[in-house]
Amino acid sequence: MPALDHCIDSLIPGDNVVFRFDGIELYASVCRALRESCRVAGTELHYFRFAGHDPLLDGTEHVVLHEVDPSDGFERVITEIHNVIRRTGIGATYIFDVLSDLSATFFSDRMIGNFFSVTCPFLARLDTVAYFGVERHVHSLHAIQPIRDTTQLFVDLYELGGSMYAAPLKLQYRDKPGLLRMHVLDDEQAHPVTDSTTLTRVLSARPWPGLSSASYRMIGIWDRTLLKAERLAASPDFSIGHPDRKALFEQTLRLVTGAQGAMFDVLARCLNLEDVIRIWKRMIGTGMIGGKSSGMLAATAILRNSDASWEEKLEPHDSFFIGSDVYYTYLVENDCWWFRQLQKNPKHYLDRNDEIRARMLQGEFPDYIVQRFADMLDYFGTSPIIVRSSSLLEDAFGNAFAGKYDSIFCANQGSRDERMQAFLDAVRWIYAGTTSREALEYRRRRGILDRDEQMALLVQRVSGTQHGERFFPDMAGVGFSFNPYAWTREIDPEAGVLRLVFGLGTRAVDQNDDDYTRVVALNAPDLKPTAGPEEEIRYTQRKIDLISLPGNRLVSEDAETVLRELTELPRAFLSRADRDGRRVVRFDRLLDRTRFVQDMKRMLETLQAAYGTPVDVEFTINLGSDGAYTLNVVQCRPLQVQSTGGEAKPLPEGESLQTLIHTDGGIVGHSRHVPVDRIVIVDPRCYGRLPEQKRYALARALKRLTSRRQADERILLIGPGRWATSTPSLGVPVHVEDIAEVSMLMEVDIMHDGLVPDLSLGTHVFHEMVEMNMLYIAHSSRKMENKLDWDALERLPIDADGIKRAASNLPEDIASCLKAFDVSGDDTPVWLYADARSQECLIYRSHS
Repeated sequence: MPALDHCIDSLIPGDNVVFRFDGIELYASVCRALRESCRVAGTELHYFRFAGHDPLLDGTEHVVLHEVDPSDGFERVITEIHNVIRRTGIGATYIFDVLSDLSATFFSDRMIGNFFSVTCPFLARLDTVAYFGVERHVHSLHAIQPIRDTTQLFVDLYELGGSMYAAPLKLQYRDKPGLLRMHVLDDEQAHPVTDSTTLTRVLSARPWPGLSSASYRMIGIWDRTLLKAERLAASPDFSIGHPDRKALFEQTLRLVTGAQGAMFDVLARCLNLEDVIRIWKRMIGTGMIGGKSSGMLAATAILRNSDASWEEKLEPHDSFFIGSDVYYTYLVENDCWWFRQLQKNPKHYLDRNDEIRARMLQGEFPDYIVQRFADMLDYFGTSPIIVRSSSLLEDAFGNAFAGKYDSIFCANQGSRDERMQAFLDAVRWIYAGTTSREALEYRRRRGILDRDEQMALLVQRVSGTQHGERFFPDMAGVGFSFNPYAWTREIDPEAGVLRLVFGLGTRAVDQNDDDYTRVVALNAPDLKPTAGPEEEIRYTQRKIDLISLPGNRLVSEDAETVLRELTELPRAFLSRADRDGRRVVRFDRLLDRTRFVQDMKRMLETLQAAYGTPVDVEFTINLGSDGAYTLNVVQCRPLQVQSTGGEAKPLPEGESLQTLIHTDGGIVGHSRHVPVDRIVIVDPRCYGRLPEQKRYALARALKRLTSRRQADERILLIGPGRWATSTPSLGVPVHVEDIAEVSMLMEVDIMHDGLVPDLSLGTHVFHEMVEMNMLYIAHSSRKMENKLDWDALERLPIDADGIKRAASNLPEDIASCLKAFDVSGDDTPVWLYADARSQECLIYRSHS
């Protein structure tokens, strides 16, 4: 097509050419001309086929076809295309299907702009030539502006009276006068159109929709789809029985939530079209709201639909949802997207992690998004808010991501600019958290590094009451519909369990090494893991998390002081006085004299029935002086827990058993009777003498020492105090991800006298143990019936190779604290017997 070459002053290596048109045949004609040019030159033309329109090229001569399924999602599509480009190398020629068709699957003009913004520079660096097409008057500026800003050439194509017209709007690296005007193209030449009659006839051949910057043209296909749904939902002719209503509901539900599989089914049963429209109206940006938001909305709807009595008990939510496209746009506009692609490679997923995190913490947001943020903050005023992660994979069936992404409290005090800056910093922090070692290790371990993980956000009003300079709810907690920790036979695991705290729920879901919570078995709320009144007082909550309004931050204060000073609190339901008159957090009257326990049991049963699997629910409670309360469901997700499996296989009869360890109580996990292949021990006596920094070094070595050598290998890890603690003086500060291949985890209370069985129940650490089907054993040396034979353990066959690999670069004083034994091939094997119902664990050698 020599005339087009003349119009754009020829193609040069590195050119990306975007053609905008009204009819696809115009774009197809320039694509056919490019194919002919490749045929004459004897080079290949690569054709990316992903759209629903007819093929741009007929036949396959000199064409390499690459078919891509856009329904796989943005991340998969762009990765597949970039992999082809990378393999093809320098100097190739490409044609892409019409980008406008991606709207049918991406449903977002902004994401089409993002697709081009990362693909165009990649092609240009490889000195390629690539053709792209977009339909005119279809997209908002959120698609067209990034495309125009990034491409080298942008050309409008028109057709009138059988003639083709081309009007270049951008010609990078061309400075010949007169190029940026409309030309009529004949067989050989491009002739400038200089008369007004022809110009107006060409431009007015189609109805004029308005300037692209007009407010009504700023609405992209995503919002247009939901506006259409809103109009239809309000129409009397589009009632519940309308044959198209269900299809529109499911389309918009997928569009807004991103839910798939079982989670989509849950949402489809409890929400309706009007609910989806209400969600959309509280969204900032386009895209999906993610897993945490979906779980919160589903739980509230399930309860309200199940029983009218929940209406009075449930606190209304007025949350906002920041769509996942905002996250991708942030990555693209702050040059972070390419770094993040490195993290999909299992061999290099942690490379340059610090660099990308630093870049993400310094990024900027588009002006139109900042304005939406400002409008939202004006809505909340100076009420405290919390910004919570809500990624597409988070809180889903199979992937909880418990504790892998952050939630940030914003006290929301100060000037408007100060509140905005704090909010933007919170968003940046959560976005940067997607590159954290913990999150990436979790994704690697579960084989989902390459999955489309987009980060949406949930912005919630903090539930609670202002008490002078403090703000907090009366209580909060986490509930499991299945209780994996039945510490006596009287407890029914199917009845569920609660973990309750006074104040904000951070102490219920985060591991606090210096404090305790109230654990409530819902079929026997009076039963406690502690042995008697003295232990009950000793293992009670000491601190409360709350928001300091003058300090503009989350703080911890002495719980007894807060209870004593704030006489307006419903103290009778939150605490009781001990023998010295001090207030002790217990919740006894709430559990004994109100319907709270019955309601919580009913809530968990209802949600489990709707999900079809056990659930994990986070909530806050605000009490009246009479014990009446309002419930705010903060989060609901499937609990990836296995049944206790009934009784473990009985111990062998008629054999001589050598007891290595006997533990009564403190067993969390399902019953089992299995052989042990390797035992790894952090020697408590040696570890206690190490300074803090050397304890961190020892913790890092455990990853190498506890890596499985065979897929079914069973490893028992024994250590002092609390595993995964943030305080080395209380235990081993190892990351849970680093001991993920351990089958059985034992904590011994030699270092830390405050060890009790509920230390991590309901926390993110506990959630990980449940997901990994890890057996947890809390061994208390203070119990007379317990036994731990250190001498017998040290006589087991030593795993010399394992110690050498793990500790070869460690100083002697650290290495001597690590002991490892390989008993997989021993004549007298080591077995572990654990019965969760009887709360008994026996580790023994069998001399049969």
